[in-house]
Formats: sequence, C-alpha cells, structure tokens
Amino acid sequence: MSVVDRVHALVVPLCLDAGVELFDVEHNGGVLRISVERDGGVDMEAIRSLTKAVSRALDEADPIPGRYTLEISSPGLERRLRTPAHFAWALDKMIRIKTRPHVEGDRRVQGTLQDADDQGIAVVDDESGALRRLRYDEIDKARTVFEWGPTPKSKSPRKATS
Repeated sequence: MSVVDRVHALVVPLCLDAGVELFDVEHNGGVLRISVERDGGVDMEAIRSLTKAVSRALDEADPIPGRYTLEISSPGLERRLRTPAHFAWALDKMIRIKTRPHVEGDRRVQGTLQDADDQGIAVVDDESGALRRLRYDEIDKARTVFEWGPTPKSKSPRKATS
C-alpha cells in the first residue's frame, strides 16, 4: 500500500467527523497535501480542527517515513485534476489541459469535459468545437476553469443635474 493510500484511509473518517469531504491526498517530496471540500465552502475553523485531528492521527499511525510538512486546504475554485475520480467530478465543467510532449494535436486545450472513464477523457475544444479524446497518460496537467459571471452593474447614485 502506498503512502497516499495509507494516509487516505487514515484521513477519510476524520474528514467525515469534521463534516468535510476528502478531495485529494498528495505526497511530493517533503510535503503532504490534503484537500477537503464541502457544500458552501470550507471555513478556517474546519481547516484548523481537521489539521489538529489529522496531525495527531499521523503522529500515532506514522504512515510516512521521514520528515514532512502537512498542508490542509480547500482545493480552490480552479481545482487540479489528477485522478479518474477528479475528472468524473468535473463532467460538464470547463477545464484546461496541457498534454505531455509528443502527443498529437495542440499541446494546450480548453473546453467542456464531456466524458471521463478509467482510461481517459473527452473534451470539446473551445476554439475548434472538435471532440478531443486523451488517455490519462497523455495529460501532463489539468484543472477546472472558474468562469466569472458578468460584471454587476454599478448602483452608484446619479448626480443631480441643474
């Protein structure tokens, strides 16, 4: 079992207790990143209490050899997509992809995610309107794209004219 799998199994019940859902666990070098979410967003109090609980559980179970820094946060508005589950969550959302070198076609693609399964994804390219299929091993980086709504109209008072 990998470090990420051991941490994932340890953290899921703690997230449920804290009223949040585990989005991702990532262990790169000396950093363990845990991303959590919940409807309406994750506030700092939830992050604080979960950090204490996770830190205590990691100290007791010791699933990671050596030293590391623990980071717990929300995945944010533009979420990194790494796993088939992340892509399945992002169906019908706008995403941006950078393919690995030597993958046929444009290296950067932005569009609506139409399909995601265990082998790869299908995205409708914004520029060409074409459906592009990619295997997960062809994707270097991917993330959701937050689409801002129209700018609200100003409600400033009008000057009186004489």
